[in-house]
Amino acid sequence: MFNHAPHDYPCPFCLLVQGGEGKYNSQQDIVYQDELVTAFVSPQWWPNNPGNVIIVTNQHFEHIYDLPARYAHPVQDVAKEIAIAFKVVYKCDGVSTRQHNEPAGGQDVWHYHLHIFPRYEGDNLYLSSANKDFVPLEKRIAYEERLREYFSLKSMR
Repeated sequence: MFNHAPHDYPCPFCLLVQGGEGKYNSQQDIVYQDELVTAFVSPQWWPNNPGNVIIVTNQHFEHIYDLPARYAHPVQDVAKEIAIAFKVVYKCDGVSTRQHNEPAGGQDVWHYHLHIFPRYEGDNLYLSSANKDFVPLEKRIAYEERLREYFSLKSMR
């Protein structure tokens, strides 16, 4: 219901979750994964908010209308953990989350996903979205390593 993906949609998030490499995403981008969700550093950054993360369901659901409750809670649990990680490793002033549904809602990848942004005083996140750009893997690695290290240390506690 309310779907917009073409019939044979080659989902880039499904490819990443299943161990593949896409045009923009790499397995290196993944900072957290369990049986239901995967979190990765986004290849597309806003000018003042580098290292933003996207959380996806491991099973394909196009949008929030299709999302079963058994996935919704784990997505939010991981969002909370990513937000705390941002505060610790990025030393950000705050955190924002965004989730889009259908073209009119700003959705451009036909797989449910939640954006988590590190926020800084005066960063103008919502005013700078026109200036977002894809960044190479080499630039993302430092952010990915810091988040993975945070989660590996957290699991040892």
